[in-house]
Amino acid sequence: MNERGAAAAAADTAANAYVLRLGDDALVAGHRLAETEGSGLWPAAHDGETEAARIARGQLRLARSLLGSAARMEEQLTGVLRTEDDLIMGRGADQFLNLRLLELPNTDLAHAVVRQLLFSAYALELYTALTASADSALAAIARTAVRELPFHRDHAVRWTLRLGSGDDDRRRLDAALSEAWPYTGELFLSDEVSRSAAEAGIGTDPALLRPAWEAAVEGVLRDARVARPDPVPPVGPVEMCGRGGVHAEAFDRTLADIRRDRAPEGQ
Repeated sequence: MNERGAAAAAADTAANAYVLRLGDDALVAGHRLAETEGSGLWPAAHDGETEAARIARGQLRLARSLLGSAARMEEQLTGVLRTEDDLIMGRGADQFLNLRLLELPNTDLAHAVVRQLLFSAYALELYTALTASADSALAAIARTAVRELPFHRDHAVRWTLRLGSGDDDRRRLDAALSEAWPYTGELFLSDEVSRSAAEAGIGTDPALLRPAWEAAVEGVLRDARVARPDPVPPVGPVEMCGRGGVHAEAFDRTLADIRRDRAPEGQ
């Protein structure tokens, strides 16, 4: 293989990894939110649980689309045919590339809402940018996603404001935000995969998403009378993050639950 061919192969490999990590994000996000259904976290007098279940199903549909696309890209690279279900069932925990933020447990309603707020604000900016992806399949997936993602964000915003209206619930929001905030730096981590995908026009530079994300999140926290923690923290090398396959010990259990439920099929 000549130098040009090697460079093209490296770019294709990075593009495959980029789409795979997006699929893992949607899979874990959808599963975590689906866990809140029937959990008793949502007040019975409101429609939060029904809406959360709808959002979870949307995330799992997105995961299926992205993982299916990643499987087809992998087949073009390796000649090995795998389905989206194969990618869920056949990889070890250290081969999942999702953000660590999405693994945080549903300790209480405030923790679930904060996680959803931080991620949905990011996802809306990300998929809006990906509608212009040079990869036609990814662009089509993004165009479908951006029709649903404003609802995901707005649901999180409404519940953040609702919880912020009471002193006890606001203290729970503060605690949940303090726990989740250290993981937000990974949202904007630039590594070889994201840089290669951005250079090829397939992905976007994560750092470009940060200003709009910060403005959106800060506005909601201000309206909820919740103090934003320190600036988004820096993160270490990707090899020490979820993007590098490093997860909390509890992720093995989460992955087992995902596989048990065959979550992407629950549409």
